[in-house]
Parts: sequence; C-alpha cells; structure tokens
Amino acid sequence: MAAPEPGRCGYFVARKKRFCKMIPAPGKRFCGEHGQQEEENDRKRIPCPLDPKHTVYEDQLQKHLKKCNSREKPKPVYFVQDINAGLQDAAEIPEKQVPISSLSKEELQSLIIKLKKASQALQEALNDPKNGESAFKHLKQQASILGNMEKLHLLGPGRCFVEFGAGRGKLSHWVDVALQNVENVHFLLVERATTRFKVDGKHKGRDSIFERLQVDIQHLFLKKVPILEKKKLPVVGIGKHLCGAATGYLLLKNERR
Repeated sequence: MAAPEPGRCGYFVARKKRFCKMIPAPGKRFCGEHGQQEEENDRKRIPCPLDPKHTVYEDQLQKHLKKCNSREKPKPVYFVQDINAGLQDAAEIPEKQVPISSLSKEELQSLIIKLKKASQALQEALNDPKNGESAFKHLKQQASILGNMEKLHLLGPGRCFVEFGAGRGKLSHWVDVALQNVENVHFLLVERATTRFKVDGKHKGRDSIFERLQVDIQHLFLKKVPILEKKKLPVVGIGKHLCGAATGYLLLKNERR
C-alpha cells in the first residue's frame, strides 16, 4: 500500500482507495475527522445528528450542536409559515388571468429610448461589445422592465423597491442607476438561497440602502419587515427570475394586504 502524502492525514479511505488528503494538527498523524484512529486517542466520533455528512466527538456533542452550521437558526420577524402558500379552497382561486405577450422589436427599442433618459449607464452596457449574447439578453430584459417602470411613473424618490428572486441583485442595481441617486430609496432583495458574486457592494457609500432578506417568498410577510413597519414607504415589487409558483405566492396573498 502506498504511503500518505507528506503532511497529510494517515487514514486510508477504503471507499476512495486512497489516503485522506486533510492536513492534521502539528504532531498528529490523523486529521480531526479521523483522529479516532490514533492509538493514544480513545475518544469516539459519531455522525452529527443535524448533518451526518460530518462527525463530532461524542463527548462534545452538546457543545457542537449549539454552533453547528446545520442547526436551525431563529426565524426573522417577517417569517410567517406558509403565509403565501395559496388559498385552501380551490374554488376560491380567482378565474381572472392576465395574458403575457412578448414585446416586438419596435416596442423594445421604444422602451430603451425612454429608459435612456433615466439611465445612460444601461444604454452604454447594451452597446458594450464585451457583453456576450447571454449578457445582452439579460440587459434587454432589464431595459424592458425599467422602460415599463418609467412609463408607469414607478421610478421616483420616497419608496421601497422589493426585488423578488433577487439572485445577484442585478435588476435592483439598474433601478438604482436609473434613479440617479434620488433621495429616500430603499431596496429589499428577497432570495431564499445564499448567493455568490452579489452586486450589493457596488452601492456602499451611496444614498440608496440595500438590504437582503434570505427567506422563501412562501413565508414572507412584507408588513413585518422592520424598514417597512418603520418608514411606511410605498412598495414597488419587481422581479426577473421568478418561477410560476413564486409568482403565484405573490399574486394570491400579498395583493390582499
């Protein structure tokens, strides 16, 4: 059998047919995960009951459970279980349907022209040859959304823009650019998953305030969000990445509040 790599754990992982690649503590032969293999160590490791993908010393289980990353964290005040889960009685579901039609090229160009007055930055991004086809597609969608917001007079000061299914927060970013630093504007970026490469940092030090709510729309009670309770700002809901179910959660419940 081959020897472990220098400075690596001496435990042989039979399933992978190789030695563990973790780095043990100074003076130790095995890493913390396989420390029970050391002859002088008679402490037993067991699977974590919160997440069996990792183990913990049995005599430190209670201490570990209090700080384990897989533990259930306290729910925020705006979390209300299944508050937007839909109507219980299917007969109560409204029959009204709103048809969605795609914009023609001429309509899109018209909206972009209107948007240009509010956001020269997005127009420049649309004309940037460095943006590939996928990026250009998203920029056109964002331009269309912003153009409609401008047409409906939704871009203005003294309001809170709530981006549902925010992801990296690109749509809120362009709304903020379009507003040209108007006063008293707050952005709530709703996203249930942890997101990498967020654009939130681009807005530090600016007048607009960006806040993330990591919660599923199904359980989000907007009226309980502290900033909305405190400032009573008018809310403008926006979104570009919502699935059908998430859209239903918004339409069926939040319109009644």
